[in-house]
Amino acid sequence: MDSFEWNKIAGWVLTAAIAILGLSIVTGSLYHTGRPEKMGVVVEGVEVEAEASAGGPAEKPIAFYLASANIDKGKDVFKKCAACHTIEQGGANGIGPNLWATVGANHGHVAGFGYSSALLETKGQQWTFDGLNEWLKSPRAYIPGNKMSFAGLSKPEDRANVIAYMNSMGSNLPLPAVPAEVAEAAPDAPAPGGPEQTAQGEKNPVLPSKAPDVPEEQVNPVATGSQPQNNRGGPGAADVTGRAKDDRQQ
Repeated sequence: MDSFEWNKIAGWVLTAAIAILGLSIVTGSLYHTGRPEKMGVVVEGVEVEAEASAGGPAEKPIAFYLASANIDKGKDVFKKCAACHTIEQGGANGIGPNLWATVGANHGHVAGFGYSSALLETKGQQWTFDGLNEWLKSPRAYIPGNKMSFAGLSKPEDRANVIAYMNSMGSNLPLPAVPAEVAEAAPDAPAPGGPEQTAQGEKNPVLPSKAPDVPEEQVNPVATGSQPQNNRGGPGAADVTGRAKDDRQQ
């Protein structure tokens, strides 16, 4: 094969490379290659929640919700994460890393897992209670550019329950104290005489001191100067017909 043939082959290869490069530039300008705002395919078992609506009541610090967090409820909410993560000690990495003893550990601490470059840039930071709360609220907002496709948990109670459950799985760190200003602003317990006692009072109302149709002298004979009545059926006691027993015997 002479040099002319080699030049012809090299020309075709160069032409094909230029064509491929041109097509990639054109398609890149036509199609968006970043992470979509709304995922078209959701991993089975992972529920994508809507983010909290703007203008709603301001959230309290996560320490406030952790004070009443429920580990069992957190385990149930964690089922949304189980499609990508294991959390048992020695569990294998999946789409996401194993989460055993994550609370208090450094970002990217699981050896052998292929973290995104965005998360590796924060490797010196720790997974604090506040950090995990922000991550679970919106992974995309907490560390932009990471590979986690979960939209987040909008309810702070759900996030607190999950964090409490994760903390019980290998970390067991003491929960943060509720800030004093938040604790003081928390509603007090119902005072005595509240709704429950009011409802009970309606079921068992206090009877009046005397019935409306009872003569005053029967209620307070000392005050009226009359002789006390014999309520056991003696002479002068009224029966249901309103007649004295003396009259009935005559």
